[in-house]
Amino acid sequence: MIIDVHAHWGPWFFTMDVAEVNLAVMDRYGIDLAVVSATEAVIYDAPSGNRALAPVLEGTARLYGYVTVNPRRLADAERDLREYLPTGRFVGAKIHTDYTRSPVTSPQMREALAMLAELGCPALVHTWDASVLDLAQVCLDLPGLRAIAGHMGATGWRHAIEAARACDRLYLEPCWSHAPAGRFAEVAAAVDARQLLFGTDATLIDPASAFGAVAAAGLTGETAERVAWRNAADLFGLEIPPGHGSPSAPPER
Repeated sequence: MIIDVHAHWGPWFFTMDVAEVNLAVMDRYGIDLAVVSATEAVIYDAPSGNRALAPVLEGTARLYGYVTVNPRRLADAERDLREYLPTGRFVGAKIHTDYTRSPVTSPQMREALAMLAELGCPALVHTWDASVLDLAQVCLDLPGLRAIAGHMGATGWRHAIEAARACDRLYLEPCWSHAPAGRFAEVAAAVDARQLLFGTDATLIDPASAFGAVAAAGLTGETAERVAWRNAADLFGLEIPPGHGSPSAPPER
């Protein structure tokens, strides 16, 4: 069983024909379930993208959704969260701090995360370098907040270690367009296994990058299971079909 907690649905704004390939990519890499945000919602218009994603999620049991939140349009975000979360097909929220020009330390970002904490909604937040430390501090300030540090800080993965140690409601996932040797292994050795998740950034990035990073870490036993699926299932309250509750490896290519 593999659950990808950082994936996307829909076409990108550059030439890249990936609009209909989610399930094909998942099949290729043995990914059972993925939590996706609509690319339109992330990079252009959150309400429009959320609305487009909703019927897609109703059509397949293998995709769950993030309600994309623009901290600069909180009234729209609250309306979408209250409409889509009760469906059970949307299980969290996605916030891209760069596209929305809303750093983790900004007032609008704090207000958005406070709203998600109040709703009990896990948040996937784009982090880069030391901003992962800022996200940990917001988690400490908002006791109900559960946040995933997208890219686990990318260049700031050592900051991510410090951040996760500071707050047990901060989760880390490894996807990044670069793959420094030993990056995920270093994090996995230093952080509570209950705070580690698997994410690929598909369909923007081929899952091979994340799979290689995790495979190189040589995880075994309970830690491997937690990264592959168990932590994600617990965080999002996902129902795992009988017979699927065991770790799996990417298929041979």
